[in-house]
Amino acid sequence: MRATLQVLTLCLACLLCLVSTGCKSFWIESTVDNQSGEAVRELEVDYPTASFGTNTLAPGATMHYRFQVRGSGPVKVEYTVPNGKLVHAQGLALSERQQGQLLIQLLPGGKVQFFPHLEPAS
Repeated sequence: MRATLQVLTLCLACLLCLVSTGCKSFWIESTVDNQSGEAVRELEVDYPTASFGTNTLAPGATMHYRFQVRGSGPVKVEYTVPNGKLVHAQGLALSERQQGQLLIQLLPGGKVQFFPHLEPAS
């Protein structure tokens, strides 16, 4: 009986240690803001090991996406403007364990600006 109680106490102590340390997930909340003045098509945002996007994004519209970074590398944006021209832009480099917000603004003339608020900073 005493041995069972000791084992049970040890198991509860281990469980308490695991729960108190917990697991930390690092997320980046991204927003793509179309300030270009025209609709964009086939928007794709690439980040290390994955990507997200949408078929169309109206002028003045925003798109939100939450992601985790695996590995490291640059953020790349690609989209098509109404005249059929393909726009490419490369932004900051991301790495694992970063978290925070990333605003991507699509501007007139195929320009793209990146506004990161990340910890640790890239």
